[in-house]
Amino acid sequence: MRKRIITRTPEALDSQAEGWLDVERAALVEITSEEPNYPIESAFASGERGWRAATAGSQTIRLIFDQPQRLKRISLVFEENEESRTQEFVLRWSSNGGNSFQEIVRQQWNFSPPDTKRESEEYQVDLPNVTVLELTIVPNVGGGTARASLKSLRLS
Repeated sequence: MRKRIITRTPEALDSQAEGWLDVERAALVEITSEEPNYPIESAFASGERGWRAATAGSQTIRLIFDQPQRLKRISLVFEENEESRTQEFVLRWSSNGGNSFQEIVRQQWNFSPPDTKRESEEYQVDLPNVTVLELTIVPNVGGGTARASLKSLRLS
């Protein structure tokens, strides 16, 4: 008999206990850019700093699932601790490998630190056979040097 014991991280155990999908194992992630100290993996682990783009302007995070997923809940958390700005994000999904997309939500949010620095969104959905989930973030609809960031992205 061949046997191997694997150690699971506390973050993975917490996420699965709450019913969240282990995105790191279930999907390939494509991103337009990332700052080395804020890699995209940080957005999928609880208690981490999250992801931040390396450059200003619109950014895309695309999850390409190994197997089609049925999504029931999508949780997004954005944080901005430094500058006031209006951010817009668009969340879309595809059931045909990204050949066509359907929009889930398009939303703007006004960050105004220190009072308004966190946006938390949770969407109850019923999306069958999701092959691609795409999040596009425009960090400042007025332009400028703001960089997109994402504190947390969770799916179930």
